[in-house]
Amino acid sequence: MRLLGDPDGTPELLALRALKLGDLLVAVPAIRAIKRANPDHRVILAVPGWLDPILDLVEGVDALLPTPGLDEPLRIEPGRVDTVVNLHGSGPESRGLLNALGARRKVGHRSPGWDGPEWQDGLLERYRWARLVTAHGMPADQDEVGLRLPGASLRPRAAVVHVGAFYGCRRWPADRFGQVARALERDGLQVVFTGSEAERPRALEVAELAGLPEDRVLAGRIGLGEFAAVIADASIVISADTGAAHLASAYAVPSVIVFGPAPVEEWGPPPGPHVVLTDARLRVGDTFGSEPDPALLAVQPDDVLAAVRGLLS
Repeated sequence: MRLLGDPDGTPELLALRALKLGDLLVAVPAIRAIKRANPDHRVILAVPGWLDPILDLVEGVDALLPTPGLDEPLRIEPGRVDTVVNLHGSGPESRGLLNALGARRKVGHRSPGWDGPEWQDGLLERYRWARLVTAHGMPADQDEVGLRLPGASLRPRAAVVHVGAFYGCRRWPADRFGQVARALERDGLQVVFTGSEAERPRALEVAELAGLPEDRVLAGRIGLGEFAAVIADASIVISADTGAAHLASAYAVPSVIVFGPAPVEEWGPPPGPHVVLTDARLRVGDTFGSEPDPALLAVQPDDVLAAVRGLLS
């Protein structure tokens, strides 16, 4: 993705979404709608710089403004952008960063100094942002989650077992992932293990528990763009509620998603070949917790395997 350069007279629109991969992907329907409604604008996305390889796959994004979070002012001069869109939230921190840009038009939820729809708790996240931009005259379809195709996969048609999650509350136990991977290999699938560089030790542990060699562990060995390519060409994706699951949704790849602290009705996948497993009755709901949520632990390997076999039958 092209980093934002000097102004050249093109009207500019900046959308703030300084969060993680899954958060970016649930905003894709809104981003695509923004570009359709503003074809003459340069659409700038203010997101963490490490998401750069994924922005190349999002239709409607013209430039990246690396933004690691809300702690520092946006690195763009006040008065430059014509329109700002708050896709981050509706709190004073995100509003303050965008207010400082002095844009002619502000697109966000109703709050002091901002017009728009009222913020509502408990909405499906894709719908939340599609609803917002639609209310501002940019019609969006909440299920328009598709991305451009990435490059060729390093492991075509693999069964992707994504072992990681940013918070411990979303980490399904390693031994259960191992049982699933071992069974999928017996079924004739080639399993690979994905995750971040920090999650490589966990991925190696799962591979060992599954009796599979180290070369099946892609975690920590491939970049974000290559990861997207592996997901896009996978035969099946097994993951917690993470960016991997949202990528599977974007490419309509069959997926089994183990949910824990996050409500399915807020973060679940769009219609498609996706199965969600959880026990919401047990959910604690601490989305930043360090221990696996009981709703996650209620899901057993046999549950995942039954869902996988149902999707692939």
